[in-house]
Amino acid sequence: MVKTATRTVDLAPIDRLEGKVKALVALVERLKGDAARLAEDNARLAREVEGLHTRLSDAETASDEVLSLREERDIVRTRVAELLEQLEGLSL
Repeated sequence: MVKTATRTVDLAPIDRLEGKVKALVALVERLKGDAARLAEDNARLAREVEGLHTRLSDAETASDEVLSLREERDIVRTRVAELLEQLEGLSL
């Protein structure tokens, strides 16, 4: 009688390892997608910030112009008032 040696190999640990590797690969792929999306968001936000800086600079320039015009208006108003006083003093 010939005995055949049968050996059973427990594949459960390998199956668990395979499942974990597949889950890890899926996680890495998801993280790559997230990183690409975040890079796009960062680029978009950088463009928005640049646009806001430009608008702020324009607003500061406009504000400076308004202040300058107000100062000029006050000077003109004062000079006109002085001229009117001089005209009234002439008693024509």
